[in-house]
Amino acid sequence: MDFLGDMFYGNPLQDWLIAAVLVVAAVSALRFLIGVVARHLAASSQPTQTPLDDLVARLLSKTKLPFLLLIAVFLASLTLDLSELTGLILRRVALIALVLQGAIWTTDGVTFLLARYREQRLEEDASAVTTMTALGFVAKVAVWTVAVLLILDNFGIQVTALVTGLGIGGIAVALALQSILGDLFASLAIVLDKPFVIGDFLKVDEFLGNVEYIGLKTTRIRSLSGEQVILSNSDLLGSRVRNFGRMYERRVVFTVGVTYETPREKLVKIPEIMGQAVKGQDSTRLDRAHWKGYGDFSLDFETVYYVTQPDYAVYMDVQQAINLEVHRRFQEEGIEFAYPTQTIYARGLGGQREGVEAVPDS
Repeated sequence: MDFLGDMFYGNPLQDWLIAAVLVVAAVSALRFLIGVVARHLAASSQPTQTPLDDLVARLLSKTKLPFLLLIAVFLASLTLDLSELTGLILRRVALIALVLQGAIWTTDGVTFLLARYREQRLEEDASAVTTMTALGFVAKVAVWTVAVLLILDNFGIQVTALVTGLGIGGIAVALALQSILGDLFASLAIVLDKPFVIGDFLKVDEFLGNVEYIGLKTTRIRSLSGEQVILSNSDLLGSRVRNFGRMYERRVVFTVGVTYETPREKLVKIPEIMGQAVKGQDSTRLDRAHWKGYGDFSLDFETVYYVTQPDYAVYMDVQQAINLEVHRRFQEEGIEFAYPTQTIYARGLGGQREGVEAVPDS
């Protein structure tokens, strides 16, 4: 066993073997401990008020084996007599591993918390979910930026000069990527100003549909006919957007025409009939009902009311019920609906004028 005392790179072989055993033991112990804690947290059926236990279990599962191995090698190297350069390299490698693993833990923690927040608040406040998603992306970018800067600083690179150089180069990149950056800033405007959120029903130019996704460059709308319409954020903000998702009630204006031969006493009753037809429906509020004026072939009555629910199907059900009720009352009162007609007057040979009613072709 004398060979155990042989020197290798300034340390006896026995010390190298002890360091190797420490590395294997440390990695095995850490993996075993992480596995036990993660399984215990995952198997826990106790309802919790906070997501802390789920978060810890998730982060433990994201702990990488290379990180454990590098940390174990660094700790074992402390038992050896190594050169200054070797020790410096090991310290820097261990620090890099720690920074990268910390970035992985942080970004995954942000993803977990955002997913939990989305599940809890999507139905209550979709705009908050959109904002948090965008802020989560910014947070992830910031975490990895700080991680890269720490690694570069650890290697002795002048981070200040690098940031200055990147700033100058960034101006040139910004000029070349104006379209992409325009969409990016438009996305930020959508997130902060909240003209619409996921789930809102929009009309943009000739497109109508529900907002499915708000990204950094595009917003995706599911149209009424089923296809997905993809619009760039800058074009979307430059358009006239009608957001029906913010509608609290629907204003309805409809006109009914009756014939000119309708007696005056019947004309007086028509606004009352229209008002009663509206008031008899649920989820409605009458604004007014009036004789609007004289049309080309009818006496026109205009009714304005509000449907207190924004749903389009509810509005159509209400309007149909009103139409049926008006039709029934007009039949009872003997009031005739008008339709396009013309009366042509012709003079005979004797100079007598005769009227002939004609219905124009449709």
